Amino acid sequence: MDGSAKLLEPDLPLLDLLSRLDRGGYAFTPPTPATHRRVVARRAGAIAGNLRDILGWSLPFDPAQAPGFLVEALETAGLLRRLPDGTAKSAVRVARLQGRLFLHSAFPTDQEDAVFLGPDSYRFADFIARELAPDTAGRIVDVGGGAGVGALAAAAVAPAAEVAVTDINPAALRFARVNAAHAGVPLSTLQTSGLDSVAGDIDVVLANPPYMADSRQAYRDGGDLHGGRLSVDWAEAALGKLKPGGRLLLYTGSAILDGGRDELGRALRAAAVAHGAALDYREIDPDVFGEELETDAYADVERIAVVTAVIKKRR
Repeated sequence: MDGSAKLLEPDLPLLDLLSRLDRGGYAFTPPTPATHRRVVARRAGAIAGNLRDILGWSLPFDPAQAPGFLVEALETAGLLRRLPDGTAKSAVRVARLQGRLFLHSAFPTDQEDAVFLGPDSYRFADFIARELAPDTAGRIVDVGGGAGVGALAAAAVAPAAEVAVTDINPAALRFARVNAAHAGVPLSTLQTSGLDSVAGDIDVVLANPPYMADSRQAYRDGGDLHGGRLSVDWAEAALGKLKPGGRLLLYTGSAILDGGRDELGRALRAAAVAHGAALDYREIDPDVFGEELETDAYADVERIAVVTAVIKKRR
């Protein structure tokens, strides 16, 4: 890990932006992409009228009418997109989750290095808050942690623990560092795939991997097994890195096939058995992203369920 999250000069205005938004009571909850499209479609051609429009709904705005601190922060950070008609758009959104503000990518999140934060992030944070004990100490690693939601949720529950984030995406680690600095949480970051290059044993691994099938976007695509492959790979990697008695807290999605077959659940049970670990596997939402069932990748799928898995390594 690279030690505590030190901010670069262009990121300092982003930290100031979050502080100003926080003092002003800013709040926005990002919905699913489908819901976002429906809501902004009602306002086709509209210009943003407030900060939630700019930093939540990603609407274009008039830079001359926007708060100066906002325009300056976005421009200095390289996150202001000026449009041919004289308007501009923010390349970031800001969400409030568990009382904290988080930078993440603007809508639509169709860039290769997009950093997504949405409804799954809220359920993931709640899952961590339920499962992590306040007296948890040692080393917690949020694998593929994106904007740092898992790590900061863990830090809120277990302030004595050392928290870290890995991600293959440098844009994600940039946002995670700013978000952590705003939250006042010491954070280590490492640009790597999964848990590759993470040295030493870990007490708790947090994981919210992509779980969609046949997606071209890294933050969505979970590989084969109908999008479940990355979840299995990260579980296997975690079991190889966890200390005896350590735990993996995995939040993900599983494609339930015709007849009710759960391939991901079977694969995680097999991994747990192979490592002599205990598995608590639960389906917490039976049906999400139903629109995906219209695609070829889900032709044999009945539904997509949100699941959690707590895997405890034997002592």
